[in-house]
Amino acid sequence: MHIHILGICGTFMGSLALLARALGHTVTGSDANVYPPMSTQLENAGVTIEEGYLVEHLQPAPDLVVVGNAMKRGMDVIEYMLDTGLRYTSGPQFLSEQVLQSRHVIAVAGTHGKTTTTTMLAWILHYAGIDAGFLIGGVPLVDTTDEHLQHVFAHSSYLGAEQSSDDKQTGYFVIEADEYDSAFFDKRSKFVHYRPRTAILNNLEFDHADIFADLNAIQTQFHHMVRMIPSTGKIIMPAATISLEDTLAKGVWTPIWRTAVLDSAVNGVNAEDSSLRSSSDWQAELISADGSQFKVVFAHDKEDTTAVVDWSMSGIHNVNNALVAVAAAYDVGVSISTACAALSAFAGIKRRMELIGDVNDILVFDDFAHHPTAITTTLDGAKKKLSDRRIWAIIEPRSNTMKMGIHQDSLAQSAALADYTLWYEPTGLEWGLKEVIDQAKATDDTIGNQQVLSSIEAIIEHISANSQSGDAIIIMSNGGFEGIHQRLLTALNDK
Repeated sequence: MHIHILGICGTFMGSLALLARALGHTVTGSDANVYPPMSTQLENAGVTIEEGYLVEHLQPAPDLVVVGNAMKRGMDVIEYMLDTGLRYTSGPQFLSEQVLQSRHVIAVAGTHGKTTTTTMLAWILHYAGIDAGFLIGGVPLVDTTDEHLQHVFAHSSYLGAEQSSDDKQTGYFVIEADEYDSAFFDKRSKFVHYRPRTAILNNLEFDHADIFADLNAIQTQFHHMVRMIPSTGKIIMPAATISLEDTLAKGVWTPIWRTAVLDSAVNGVNAEDSSLRSSSDWQAELISADGSQFKVVFAHDKEDTTAVVDWSMSGIHNVNNALVAVAAAYDVGVSISTACAALSAFAGIKRRMELIGDVNDILVFDDFAHHPTAITTTLDGAKKKLSDRRIWAIIEPRSNTMKMGIHQDSLAQSAALADYTLWYEPTGLEWGLKEVIDQAKATDDTIGNQQVLSSIEAIIEHISANSQSGDAIIIMSNGGFEGIHQRLLTALNDK
């Protein structure tokens, strides 16, 4: 079958194209912006990509058009597709029908940590010898001599086996379950199509203000997915998460495992830890304050109950991500000790506190954080792990929600843990970032040293003039940030 994908260079659609090729289909695609690494990855897989959205790209007619959610009515290619009666579907629907229908789907949902947790879980399963398929919204970092793991995690998606090695059950598929809408003709969240048997609900906050009116609208979509999880399945979620508990209060028919991160081993027993222990099935007990070592405990298995993770990652948010991944792997037959051994060998993910340069002992990291909560948790982990360094945060408010100013009142406080913060205010922002940060500094003396600059050149000049050996610089954006990463490294080298 010839499939043409509109919007093929997006992370989800590009990964979908690789799966379609693995299924044996002829795949072509088009996108407004064709650029590496996705374009290179696709071309190497035999996918023909054309730039722009032209009617000619659908001539001769493909057997099926897969429509990305960036496509809108009024675009020539969409009007042509509809007028000529071409067969079309959304990316999530294609994935559901072509790949997921015959699998035990393990879906990872939540406002934060989806990519990291999905990658951790897929890594655990393959480390344990389970040939699981996966689709991840990011690129794993692979630091291993194992040729199988190098091959599997070379890309952001992998088809995997439809049947387990003993042919006793269907294969597994791990998917990053995004709450964003599916297509212009299907405004349901993507994850509604996935019909998981095991579901991780990692957290839930208001985001995607361009498509959701409020938190309740997102909770409704989460509940649509919950309604389809079978009674023989499993829901895994952090304990004491009010927004998730309120969602489940709408109705739940599936057993739940709740998880908690406890710091009693570091800071001593406290009332909060005692409450979380009693209300959770799984606990991660911190051995080190930065989360680089912790013990996993499962309350309901008398034989396989504990194991330790000792890894290169840091941050309490990543400990939580790891804990729910261990629980989900256990649900499909992986022992706790094997799962923890797998995580101890886990190298991380590109753009999640990824060290991209060390210039004269100035460390430069790239991170995807673009929501106040993610900014705070990333900086918390960095301060604990890099406690002997000054921390610089360079932040671009790039997401649609940020551009609309939805989180403006919490921005300054989200970066308070950094020693120095430089905010980038691009031309055309619909609200005054500088005014917001200045107002916060005037009313809250915990905000610290934060400035707003309106050009990449000004940011690089400021860092070059004021950074020193022993500093750590964290660049935070969910986009390319106008190439600031390499430009800053070059400037530091020339310093």
